[in-house]
Amino acid sequence: MDMGILVLLVFFVLFMAGVPVVVAIFIPAAAYIVLQEIPIAMVAQRTVYALDSFPLVAIPVFILVGSLMNSAKITDKIFNFADVLVGRLPGGLAQVNVFGSLIFAGMSGAALADVGGLGKVEIKAMRDRGYSLPFSCAVTVASAIVGPIFPPSIPLIIYGSIATVSTVQLLIGGIVPGLLCTGMLMLAVWAVAARHNLPRAARWPTLRELWNAFVPAAPALAAPVLLIFGMLSGFFTPTEAAAVTCVYVLAIAAFVYRDLNWQHIRDSMLETLRSSSSILVIVAAAAMFGWILAVEQVPQAFDGWLDTVSSNPWVLLLVVNLIFFIAGMFIDSTTATLLLVPIVTPPVVAAGVDPVHLGLVVIFNLMIGTITPPFGLSLFLVSDITKAPVAAILKALLPFYPALLTTLALLTFVPELVLWIPKMIR
Repeated sequence: MDMGILVLLVFFVLFMAGVPVVVAIFIPAAAYIVLQEIPIAMVAQRTVYALDSFPLVAIPVFILVGSLMNSAKITDKIFNFADVLVGRLPGGLAQVNVFGSLIFAGMSGAALADVGGLGKVEIKAMRDRGYSLPFSCAVTVASAIVGPIFPPSIPLIIYGSIATVSTVQLLIGGIVPGLLCTGMLMLAVWAVAARHNLPRAARWPTLRELWNAFVPAAPALAAPVLLIFGMLSGFFTPTEAAAVTCVYVLAIAAFVYRDLNWQHIRDSMLETLRSSSSILVIVAAAAMFGWILAVEQVPQAFDGWLDTVSSNPWVLLLVVNLIFFIAGMFIDSTTATLLLVPIVTPPVVAAGVDPVHLGLVVIFNLMIGTITPPFGLSLFLVSDITKAPVAAILKALLPFYPALLTTLALLTFVPELVLWIPKMIR
């Protein structure tokens, strides 16, 4: 037990010192194996075993889908349709930004893909129509939280593989929370628009204008419908859904929009290789780390500590919120999921919390962490893309935190918001 705590402490010290997260995980794990005289073959066994997972195959495929959509400029079609549909609402393009993120969420599954892909289009359009740069960035990173909640979701796939929970149940459970989060963010934009008189479209679109914007976007809009219907009907698994979506996006990009060439495909595959490698190498390293914690009975110690706190599932959910909200402020969502979920999940589920409900609560907390200092990845990515100061973006983000925290509270204390649809297909 003492060695397990020491391994955790060394990891946190290295991480806070700025050591790359994979190295910070690997050094204490390797030192433990050497000091305990464990056969070195155990390193290879644990890391390879972690990657021998069919659900994890969906991660690089969904990353490829998002990259192909950016390369083929499908994001432009999505944005134009959202602009015509909701651009007249108070807040104008800020509302378009939020609604467009919901549509894009149905194909990318990652917050950073939303910020780096559709976000670039949205920020440029908002700047061209007179919105301030910090506010444009703030709306973009706040709405990007929808991506990892609404299916498909890369963080939920990782959670499912670690917690041995049905990935289909998790992804389908994200439908209502994703819609709820979108609605809350649109209300927040409405409130900001009322105070600052933000520009918006001069009039509502005519049916012809709406149709003309819908037709070019329709093939792209059909992708999330295809994905969700396929999983709901049980026709294919999330991993198979990822492959089907990828083939579908390739087909419409090449034969419908005709904006895709071999260079785009090559660039998308290289981007997928870089992004998925950075995720999966952490998965492999964290598997060995988690095995060490299990050997040292750290989860059991945490279970005992929780018993001293309370056995009430609502109190334990509050503890989970606190743990993962703080973790999300300091550690990226993949690392936090891989390190903390094996420790936290067993006692909380044993207390009566549904693992699907817990998964959405955990991931939503971590996603709020991506826009919260000191290490909010989405904050720093959008700052790097636009050169806007992080402090200015954070100030513009303040009106959106109440909307996100309200959504989190509803997801925590009204489990049916998450479990309603999964229960229908169990």
